[in-house]
Amino acid sequence: MAELVDAPDSKSGHFGGVGSIPSTPTKNMNIFRNLYNWTLDKCKSPKATWFLSLISFAESSFFPIPPDVLLIPMILVNRAKAWFYAFICTLSSVSGGIAGYFIGYFFFNSIGEKIIQYYSLQNLFNNFELSYNQYGILIIFGAGFTPFPFKFITIASGFFNYSLPLFILVAIFARGLRFFLIALLLKILGKYILNLIDRYFNTISLLFFTLLVGSYILLKYL
Repeated sequence: MAELVDAPDSKSGHFGGVGSIPSTPTKNMNIFRNLYNWTLDKCKSPKATWFLSLISFAESSFFPIPPDVLLIPMILVNRAKAWFYAFICTLSSVSGGIAGYFIGYFFFNSIGEKIIQYYSLQNLFNNFELSYNQYGILIIFGAGFTPFPFKFITIASGFFNYSLPLFILVAIFARGLRFFLIALLLKILGKYILNLIDRYFNTISLLFFTLLVGSYILLKYL
């Protein structure tokens, strides 16, 4: 009796069977991996530091993407500059936070309100004043250190006329702690983390996407 062997597909040239059928999730993960590899390559550019500074500044006042997505690969590419990159991130982010403060203080009706509405945070903003007056320092620190949209707090600080020197001081501490902690972890464990990302890239990408969408849903509806 002749032995049965899978014949190649007439169109693709691939052999049949379950393992030969490419899945859509795999294709999507390949897109993410190509983007990740592209980012790592661009991090070697002399202009990468300026781009990191721009993203850090903009994220604190209006831009949705946190600087971590650029800071992390830049440190992974060049761990010798980890502290420098963390410093750039901190300085630019606090500067952007001051810009956000002035948007809330001087231009809330024309600019600040539109930014709040864009992120669907107007309900949270309307009920925020009492909590802010009582726990302003903790709120600024929490937003500066966690993934919570920092722009929301910077604009609110200006709108509620929170002490600007105190705002700057807390923002420096919170943002600095966040970015320098990332730098420390990557400086020590950079090679291990790079190998971990390479090995479990699909799982990490899926987890990151789930957390991103989940955070948006919580902010919008809760």
